[in-house]
Amino acid sequence: MIRSASAILRKDLRLEARTKESVPAMLLFSVTAFVLFHFGLDRDSLDGELASGVLWVTLLLASVIGVTRLFAAEREQGGIDGLLLSPADRTGLFLAKAAALFVYLALVELVALPAFTLLLLGPGLQPELLLILLLANLGLASVGALVSALASEGRARELVVPLMLLPLLTPLLIAAAGATEPLFSGDGGPEDLGRWLGLLSLYDLVFVLLSVAVFDYLLDD
Repeated sequence: MIRSASAILRKDLRLEARTKESVPAMLLFSVTAFVLFHFGLDRDSLDGELASGVLWVTLLLASVIGVTRLFAAEREQGGIDGLLLSPADRTGLFLAKAAALFVYLALVELVALPAFTLLLLGPGLQPELLLILLLANLGLASVGALVSALASEGRARELVVPLMLLPLLTPLLIAAAGATEPLFSGDGGPEDLGRWLGLLSLYDLVFVLLSVAVFDYLLDD
């Protein structure tokens, strides 16, 4: 399973490096959204709930682009049939797609977060934000891979993906924004951050296990 997942992941990363279809589009959307918020709100810096909301809504919507394109190569070139007929474990396919989306999100955030800080935040980022991003990206990657596989054979997949993805990610958005808000305002204590991190961890555990459990049956259907 690990061997097949690694092979598929390497294929996806090489393909993205050549075609540049997902990460640049996600990054362009994120930076453009931050620029629009900067001029639309007519403020040089945000704090507290507003800053947290702007950050996570932007990252969440940018992830929709990556999820929509996650199975694009297999769908457009018929590669999904070859993967299903091969002896490769299907759980490995899920792990590879989730890992690829995780890498895409991390690459986007490497550029988007400095842009967010420069345009909207004012003060520097807190190191605790890295842990929040790690947990949030894990949840986004697992749910995104599941939704992308479910919508890959649909004709209206560009519509189906956000309609399915956004409601499933609502608890994650609430927890991530709640965990981030004290870092941007300085009003929350360690117990507030710990509570939200616990909720993010629980979300990740539930959806990773659920995705692994149903992924095989999803592809059969």
